[in-house]
Amino acid sequence: MSKQKKMSKIGFGLWKIPQKECADIVYTAIQEGYRHFDSACDYGNEIQVGEGIKRAIQDGLCTRDELWITSKLWNTHHAAEHVELALQKTLADLQLDYLDLYLIHFPIAQAYVAIEERYPAEWLFDPTAENPGMKLAKIPLSETWHAMETMVDKGLCKEIGVCNYTSGLLQDLINYARIKPSMLQIESHPYLTQEKLIRFCLQQDIAVTAFSPLGALSYLELNMAKQQESVLQQQVVIDAAQRLNKTPAQVVLRWGVQRGTAIIPKTTKTSRMQENISIFDFELSDSEMQAISALNINRRFNDPGDFCEAAFNTFNPIYD
Repeated sequence: MSKQKKMSKIGFGLWKIPQKECADIVYTAIQEGYRHFDSACDYGNEIQVGEGIKRAIQDGLCTRDELWITSKLWNTHHAAEHVELALQKTLADLQLDYLDLYLIHFPIAQAYVAIEERYPAEWLFDPTAENPGMKLAKIPLSETWHAMETMVDKGLCKEIGVCNYTSGLLQDLINYARIKPSMLQIESHPYLTQEKLIRFCLQQDIAVTAFSPLGALSYLELNMAKQQESVLQQQVVIDAAQRLNKTPAQVVLRWGVQRGTAIIPKTTKTSRMQENISIFDFELSDSEMQAISALNINRRFNDPGDFCEAAFNTFNPIYD
């Protein structure tokens, strides 16, 4: 990451936060001490995120320089001529002059959908079709990355990176990149530790952010996980929580930052905001870290190879 500005190890995830309450939630999160916000055009709430940020700055809660704002390029804007259009729209919605970090959301290129036609474009090419599905585009990831590099050149974002890439895609990217990726954002939690991928990134001086750091909790409302899959019910987590007088969620989040990743938990409750950010006054022991890591079963909740077929009538795996 940039030497000029340091990204907080704990950020605030903005996925699935309803528009009607989003501005107030962002404002409250800033009040509670959050300075790192993880956004995306696909979340459909960047206008409201921008309103919350603007109000917090106007009220003197923080300055723009104190904030780290990440957003993401959607699949339908992978062509070189569309990357800046997407970034300019995100900047306009967020009411910002630049992003601290801009990420390629998925290594999936889909057919272009104009912003004026439908925004966010989401996954379906034509939702009104008789049998709607995804429409892929023949755009190499290298073309998209070189356009991302131009966004840095123009000062529209300070750093660039990728989400949901495998180690193979990362190795290829490193070989053609003029500006090396500063960040990989991936799903990671005790049921999906991704140790080899994270080790490779740290070896390459690529920072890692773990989304869905609490695992199943992010997916229960989407019927993509079951309640019994909650890692918070694991005995090793409960035992550590009791020893430290912390909650199971705090233990799992601490495990995430202590292993060297940033984390971006999401909540709409002020009490949870406070709980989630209060993980820097204790440490897990080596044996606790190892025991929690040993819970790994390679359980991926956010897998296009599963949800694209189920929800968008298109089988589209990106992980083997």
